[in-house]
Amino acid sequence: MTTIETTAIGGPALVQERRLVTALPGPRSREILARKADAVAAGVAHTVPIAAVAAGGGVVVDADGNSLIDLGSGIAVTTVGNAHPKVAAAVAAQAERITHTCFMISPYEEYVAVAEALNRLTPGDFAKKTALFNSGAEAVENAVKIARKHTGRQAVVAFEHGYHGRTNLTMALTAKSMPYKSGFGPFAPEVYRAPMSYPFRDGLSGADAAARALTQIEKQVGADNLAAMIIEPIQGEGGFIVPADGFLPVLADWCRAHGVVFIADEVQTGFARTGAMFASEHFGIEPDLITTAKGIAGGLPLAAVTGRAEIMDSAHPGGLGGTYGGNPIACAAALAALAVFEHDGLIERAAAIGEILTSRLAALRAADPRLGDVRGKGAMVAAEFVDPATGAPDAALTAAIAKAAIAEGVIVLTCGTFGNVIRFLPPLSIGDDLLNEGLDVIADALAAH
Repeated sequence: MTTIETTAIGGPALVQERRLVTALPGPRSREILARKADAVAAGVAHTVPIAAVAAGGGVVVDADGNSLIDLGSGIAVTTVGNAHPKVAAAVAAQAERITHTCFMISPYEEYVAVAEALNRLTPGDFAKKTALFNSGAEAVENAVKIARKHTGRQAVVAFEHGYHGRTNLTMALTAKSMPYKSGFGPFAPEVYRAPMSYPFRDGLSGADAAARALTQIEKQVGADNLAAMIIEPIQGEGGFIVPADGFLPVLADWCRAHGVVFIADEVQTGFARTGAMFASEHFGIEPDLITTAKGIAGGLPLAAVTGRAEIMDSAHPGGLGGTYGGNPIACAAALAALAVFEHDGLIERAAAIGEILTSRLAALRAADPRLGDVRGKGAMVAAEFVDPATGAPDAALTAAIAKAAIAEGVIVLTCGTFGNVIRFLPPLSIGDDLLNEGLDVIADALAAH
């Protein structure tokens, strides 16, 4: 096991090691999880059978003293590292000044500064404006509101395998039924779905996949009815699907030609995660609107819609907002996190982590045909498991590998429309030794099954 007191990127001085002093869950975690079962709604499930008490660098420590390697970052949230000292200091200082006024009542500089930073950092050399919210789903809802107001149209197109949230409208936009949609309808109307570019499964070039999608959109929706097209540049819950080269630019160009607002949902891909500040940069696209959340504030709840000023200004005064949107403490955390992303080498660190992940997983794929595909960019990488004879998704193997890895002290998450993908989202504060040890555990789990 690797022992490091601190990391190069930052985080609390937790010993950086995988350490199991009990089977998981240990007695204290079992006690807390029993209380959870009694007190918390059954629909709020959990993946890892522990009660966390501390985290930082590349580890999560539980109530029994077990230290787990973190390859999930709270689903791409603690990208700068959990409890990053600069974020923690900003939070503490802000909490002593203002905890809340509601920006719609008494504005404050921190909100304005976050908006200015996002207007500067997001792709596109044009005038931009920003509105702040609480969650990724809330950002998506407001992006659609803005697009509908701007265009005077109703219809919205989303894509196969896409995930956009758990509210009513975002459930309608989301493709996967279980566990996100089943039994929760009826859903918001005027939402249509187009085929996604999925190179591992469709074999199409980006141009051909785009032509397929646009033909369906034109025939089944009609450009004149379409307010917005929303897409994740790299799909998250759907399986970390990286579209074929050329797919996204063709869609974006078509939207511009037809007066359709092109929305990039970068809730999971934003803020250095993919080895660029935003994944849109990898594909050469400049979205009209971009939604962000997750990694923006180092673990505090904050989200944003940023985009072309003339589109963002379409909503009438009072049409956008929310009681907690752009909370001053979350904004202070975001300003600290954004400074870390920009100045502490995290984009380069994400690329380096990606090289380790892809090379190690590619070697496993070469040796085991059940690992059908390895894909991703930066520190957002996926392994898709299949039946080697048919190519059919193998959700059972995927679940078994993830369960075995967690039992050995490595936090991993599954995803994919078919439940057959393990996704790797380590915090950028993880050390190489710890990352490689986590991958060793994954390799052992695959070999054992």
